[in-house]
Amino acid sequence: MSLLDDLKSHDARIGVVGLGYVGLPLVLTFARAGFRLMGLDIDQRKINALKAGESHIRHIPAADVQALNASSRFIATSDFAQAATCQAIIICVPTPLTAAREPDMTYITGTCASLAPYVRAGQIYVLESTTYPGTTDEVVRPILERGGLKAGKDFYLAFSPEREDPGNQHFNTQTIPKIVGADDPISSELAQLLYGAALDRVVPVSSTRAAELTKLLENIFRSVNIALVNELKLLCERMNIDVCEVIDAAATKPFGYMPFYPGPGLGGHCIPIDPFYLTWKAREFEFSTRFIELAGEINSGMPHHVVDRVMEALNDRGRALKGAKVLVLGLAYKKNVDDVRESPTIRVIELLEAKGALVAYHDPYIPKTKEMRKHTLDMISVPLTREVLAAQDVALIVTDHSNVDYDLVVDAAPLTVDTRNATKKVTRGREKIVRA
Repeated sequence: MSLLDDLKSHDARIGVVGLGYVGLPLVLTFARAGFRLMGLDIDQRKINALKAGESHIRHIPAADVQALNASSRFIATSDFAQAATCQAIIICVPTPLTAAREPDMTYITGTCASLAPYVRAGQIYVLESTTYPGTTDEVVRPILERGGLKAGKDFYLAFSPEREDPGNQHFNTQTIPKIVGADDPISSELAQLLYGAALDRVVPVSSTRAAELTKLLENIFRSVNIALVNELKLLCERMNIDVCEVIDAAATKPFGYMPFYPGPGLGGHCIPIDPFYLTWKAREFEFSTRFIELAGEINSGMPHHVVDRVMEALNDRGRALKGAKVLVLGLAYKKNVDDVRESPTIRVIELLEAKGALVAYHDPYIPKTKEMRKHTLDMISVPLTREVLAAQDVALIVTDHSNVDYDLVVDAAPLTVDTRNATKKVTRGREKIVRA
């Protein structure tokens, strides 16, 4: 049977490379649609956990993994030779930045090089990793063609940007519209059929470059608007105006406005990183992306502002930051998840420690610091008790998890610095709250 027939009948085996926050939900979604799945990852710990029926991602229940295993339609492996048994291969690997804020293509090129010996006629390969326009055609395609088969003729190639939002209760992999772009009609048709067999809506665009840029635009839009409200927050502090009150009031306008809220900086794998993929690529065309770079400058400076506010708040109470006990609340990059990728909390802790503060943290989802590519924190979450809070000089709210008792925090801690407006409903002890 042809790939077209296999996709229509759901007889195709789909390989997903990278079993993290993007890949594992994709596996589960295709499995629910009746496909056979193969998960490929270089991290043997993930492979072993999945085989044991364990989930390494908090918002994915272990029961879902166990049901996947019980179906006998899923194999997890680190053996890339097994890709030859798949009709479709979807690549979901990280795309970080180098220290110089340039694209780090190591994961993409390494993955493609591992797959290249097993490319066979009739397969379709789809890249989902967020990247700059031209990556699929200029980087992925030549590597996959090393064996002599040609994309668009012997095998097929497309780009479909991931749109995961961990912890979102309203949208999931199946219900989020899926952008698909390819550089030849057959690859486009097959990619649309692939995703359309398991997802509610597929949105085709004219090329891989258009699809690549679509993803960047989505995250640049957020980065620029968050930078705008972060800058306004800095101004509002000087003007003694509550910026969150202003944003909430503006949000009552039923047209022409979308609320964004300030914070301690940007986190997650997308928004702090993706805009710089485009600024890097733009230089090839002698073009300066000034808005993007300015937004990055403002957002990356927010952890410094947070530390300055903590220092000022302590100074106002006759206490130096050096030697002060600071309890940081929230290590994850956003509320109600266990994801620490690019979390601004990490940078805040580093800056506090550099100034001599004695830092501890509490996060209900992260019992101890995880291994991180750019950071080496070795800390254990402390319990959030009245006694622990009272022993601090300041409680610093960086991530506003919903299951934290902020009334207790404000009541028990001598001082609370709030970067997320998490204490807006607290009624007692408001004189001890400082916004940052």
